[in-house]
Amino acid sequence: MRLKPQQTGYVARKIGIDLANAPFVTFLKDMDAVVAKAKELIDENLKQERELDAKVKEILDENYDDIEFQHADERQLFFMIKKRLAPEYGVIMNYNDRYNDLSHTILDELYENYLIDYDVNENQVKNVIFKSFKSFANAYDEIDDIVYNKIRGMQKEVIPGTQEYELLYERLYEDELKRRGMI
Repeated sequence: MRLKPQQTGYVARKIGIDLANAPFVTFLKDMDAVVAKAKELIDENLKQERELDAKVKEILDENYDDIEFQHADERQLFFMIKKRLAPEYGVIMNYNDRYNDLSHTILDELYENYLIDYDVNENQVKNVIFKSFKSFANAYDEIDDIVYNKIRGMQKEVIPGTQEYELLYERLYEDELKRRGMI
């Protein structure tokens, strides 16, 4: 998933906002409960992918000498191994399919835990969640560029990779999300 661990809260909040704005969805508890459940499920999905990535890295490390000898492309090998092991770890590699599957999971959990109710076909509600993922993913690159340019344009030079840079980036990123009504 293109999400970073610190972004799951943003996506979960976007899902909560979009569900609250859907005229056919009723919150049975407050939005914070809905957002917390969505974040929990997104975090679990990312955890599965991190476990898969760790296993792939372990395989590459075990075969480092052969990879060097063959002059193989490590990035390509990483992707090929990850693709092959993905079903074993419950990870869907295609982003659209993954967002769709996760949208179903979130909808089922929200409904089964009496957090939301709806009076339409479940696919309509699932599509609201799916569109939240897609809009966040589509906006990510654009927002990243805006934040990067803001940091570059500052009078004080901030060095990428430093804690100051990371904190500034996170604050500006969140401000841009708020400006767009995504959190």
